[in-house]
Amino acid sequence: MAIPAPSTNELLAVAAVQFNACGDKAANIRTALELIDRAAGAGARLICLPEIWTFMGDDEGTRANAEPIPGPVTDLLAEKARRHGVYLHAGSFHERVAGDPRVRNTTVVFGPSGEIVARYRKIHLFDIELDGVASYQESAVVAPGDEVVTFDMDGVTVGLAICYDLRFPELFRILALRGAEIIVLPAAFTMTTGKDHWEVLIRARAIENQIFMIAPNQHGTYNDKNWCYGRSTIVDPWGVVLATAPDADTVITATLDRTRLAAIRRQIPSLANRMPDRYAWPDEATVGVS
Repeated sequence: MAIPAPSTNELLAVAAVQFNACGDKAANIRTALELIDRAAGAGARLICLPEIWTFMGDDEGTRANAEPIPGPVTDLLAEKARRHGVYLHAGSFHERVAGDPRVRNTTVVFGPSGEIVARYRKIHLFDIELDGVASYQESAVVAPGDEVVTFDMDGVTVGLAICYDLRFPELFRILALRGAEIIVLPAAFTMTTGKDHWEVLIRARAIENQIFMIAPNQHGTYNDKNWCYGRSTIVDPWGVVLATAPDADTVITATLDRTRLAAIRRQIPSLANRMPDRYAWPDEATVGVS
C-alpha cells in the first residue's frame, strides 16, 4: 500500500475502511480494529469506518447488539484513536437510548486524545420498496436523528452524513454552507441500488457542493440474502475519484489537497453565486404518481 503524504494544514491524509460485517459482533470488532491499525500504519490522519459495522442481521439482533454511548465499543475505539494519535470516524453503529424501544443509527468521531468530538444520528431512514426485488423498513427499529452536525479537525470543517442521507442534497448543501470542506458518508449501500447509483451520487454531491467526499461502504452478503455493494470511494471537489476499494476487506487511502478545493471554488464560485432570496419551498410536496 502506498504511503499517503503526511497531513499539513493544506494536505490531509485520509483512509476509508471497508469490510463485510456479519452477525458475529465480536468478529466484526476484531476486523475493524485490525483495519484501523492498518490505516494508521499507512499514515492516515483521519480514519473512517462503514455504517452499522458492529452487527448486520435481523431486527431482534439489531436491538440486542445496540449499545449506549459511551459504551464498550466506544471505549475500544477511543483507545485506538488515542494510541495512534488520529481522528477516528467510527462509521456508525446502533445506539441504545434509555427508555426508548427504538435505537439510533449513530456516528461518533474521536479526536487524537480519544475524546468524542462529534456525534451524528442518521436523519433519513431507509424505508423503501423495490417492487419484487427488496424491501427495507429501517424505521421499524431505528428512530431518526434531528441535528445537522459538523466538527473541526485541525482547522478543517468536516460534515457528517450516513448512507441513505446521500439521496437528500439539501443536507449536503447545508453542511457545505456551514463550512464543510469534507463530508464523510459511512454506508451499507445495497447491491441493487449501489451498482447504478453509488458512485454517481457521491460524485454529484462532491461536485455540486465543491467538497471532498469520503465514503466507506460495506461489501458482501449478510443475513443469507442481502448484499452490500462495496466499492468504498474517496472523491475530490471536481468529482475525480481519488481511490476506490476492490471487493474485499481493505483500506483505501488518499491525500486531500485543500489548495485544489480553494482553486475550484474560486474558478467556479457556485456556492458564492447562490441566490437564496429567489428560492421558495412549496408549501406541500407535489411529487407523486399521477
